[in-house]
Amino acid sequence: MGGSSTKALVLQKLLLVWTIVVATLSSFSDSKCDFEAIFNFGDSNSDTGGFWAAFPAQSGPFGMTYFKKPTGRASDGRLIVDFLAQALGLPFLSPYLQSIGSDYRHGVNFATLASTVLLPNTSLFVTGISPFSLAIQLNQMKAFKTQVEEFHHSNLDKQDIFGKSLYMFYIGQNDFTSNLAAIGVGGVRQYLPQVVSQIVGTVRELYALGGRAFLVLNLAPVGCYPSFLVGLPRSELDAFGCSTSYNNAVQDYNNMLKETLAQTRGSLPNASLIYVDSSSALLELFRHPTIHGFKYGTKSCCGHGGGAYNYDRQVYCGNTKVINGSTVTATACDDPYNYVSWDGIHATEAANKLVTWAILNGSYFDPPFPLHQLCDLYPID
Repeated sequence: MGGSSTKALVLQKLLLVWTIVVATLSSFSDSKCDFEAIFNFGDSNSDTGGFWAAFPAQSGPFGMTYFKKPTGRASDGRLIVDFLAQALGLPFLSPYLQSIGSDYRHGVNFATLASTVLLPNTSLFVTGISPFSLAIQLNQMKAFKTQVEEFHHSNLDKQDIFGKSLYMFYIGQNDFTSNLAAIGVGGVRQYLPQVVSQIVGTVRELYALGGRAFLVLNLAPVGCYPSFLVGLPRSELDAFGCSTSYNNAVQDYNNMLKETLAQTRGSLPNASLIYVDSSSALLELFRHPTIHGFKYGTKSCCGHGGGAYNYDRQVYCGNTKVINGSTVTATACDDPYNYVSWDGIHATEAANKLVTWAILNGSYFDPPFPLHQLCDLYPID
């Protein structure tokens, strides 16, 4: 019991330390940061509107908390990448695919909802997997850099801007989850080494383009997601109500990713290749929600059906459908700040904020990455 209680308090203590660091740095008159831009590669966990720019359709209640309208983010508000940009004093990242209202002076977001690391072997209209896999996002980055250099785009055309940027990866969840129903955890495990290899290969190519600072976030604890818990027998769950087999597989993948990144560092001189254990921070929230100010861990804010998970596979958040002759709508709760899970698949803004605080503290970096020394961090509200 003592050990469990200690672990449960770790995140709170880290947040307190980070708050003190930010308060100290914010007192300096001249703000500085070694990173002038962020280039993000990912899926719905970090998509700031790319998918819906390509396939316009998103409706409420997405975006209800911060933006007060749908912005293409799979949450009620901001994502980890949004809070990270805010902490570095940068604007929110504009999606690469967004033609109107974009500002690329401080980076680009190539992430899109439903993206995978590996090239999809199916169509968006058949399985819902995005055509913008990691390889496509990398090609978009290459094209963007070429166009910047060709047309001399203001801030991004400054000398070595691509070498003074932060390259962030938050992708892999769809590679893990999209085939779970068809081939099970055992089948998914078979191709996870390919996922890791593709991520490392992408880092190498970005390094060749001039990138020198890489943050690679690991795979989230999907075994705690309401969408995957619905229908599982009690015997499959751990003491915190999460799937043992799913989270064990996630941990194996994360260990593989961490080890492979460690093996890769030696071949990338003068680069920072950082493994970010965001999964542990999020897992802490799922396991001990009340300690961190939440009421619910494995229950969706936006969903249908009520009960332990408030998640119905037949009707997704914000959608309306006729089921057994009755019209039902998956609606949002009035208090998303009390939930870790937004829609059964993604985190709420409140959860994203706490995970970002933990990341910025530095305790979830491997190897240590003194972000607070490289940048005067701004408070995130």
